[in-house]
Amino acid sequence: MMPALRTEGLAKAFTLHLQGGTHIPVLEGVDLAVHPGECVALWGPSGAGKSTLMRCLYGNYGAGAGRILLRHRGADLDLVTADPRLVIEARRETIGYVSQFLRVIPRVATRDIVAEPMIARGVPKDDALASATALLNRLNLPERLHGLPPATFSGGEQQRVNLARGFAPGYPVLLLDEPTASLDAANRAIVISLINEAKAQGAAIVGIFHDAEVREAVADRLFDVLPIQDAA
Repeated sequence: MMPALRTEGLAKAFTLHLQGGTHIPVLEGVDLAVHPGECVALWGPSGAGKSTLMRCLYGNYGAGAGRILLRHRGADLDLVTADPRLVIEARRETIGYVSQFLRVIPRVATRDIVAEPMIARGVPKDDALASATALLNRLNLPERLHGLPPATFSGGEQQRVNLARGFAPGYPVLLLDEPTASLDAANRAIVISLINEAKAQGAAIVGIFHDAEVREAVADRLFDVLPIQDAA
């Protein structure tokens, strides 16, 4: 089976121009392969580069070297060199990302925020809104909040909106950066169910899970991300 997402020799460094051009290498020679139906948990100490790797996989950070190959429309798309229009297309159809923070257009209702990526993929608006409502209800977000913008919601409420938006479209590849960090035990259990259901439907998932119980419940294997000075 072809990997849904893989990296070859991926490297990333940052240059601090306000600090005399200091060069800070973060990732080097990363070879990762994730297949449909599995969840790979990134593992390593704080500061090792796990979140940097996630942002590279989604294309938020440009890679310094190597390739990021996403299985998109039946072929491998190298996100490192792809035209930005193809990256946007891949984000619409193939790869989703649930970050630690909800970033949305102000004053847009929560239900519309969750429905938007489904509508962008061609789901009829009424069906997308119905699916959004069902998923928000499953994540225990009170229905009185569905028509309100989430800017004033609590951290846990915003995270549930973020999760609903990420899981609703059924992306073939899904990146999860600490998806349960702001949730109580009951909602963590729901997220575990959502992840395992997505795996059963063939999604390839890469996640950062600092909650050991969540990690053990969803991860098929760990992928070590080590600080470069420790990687040798």
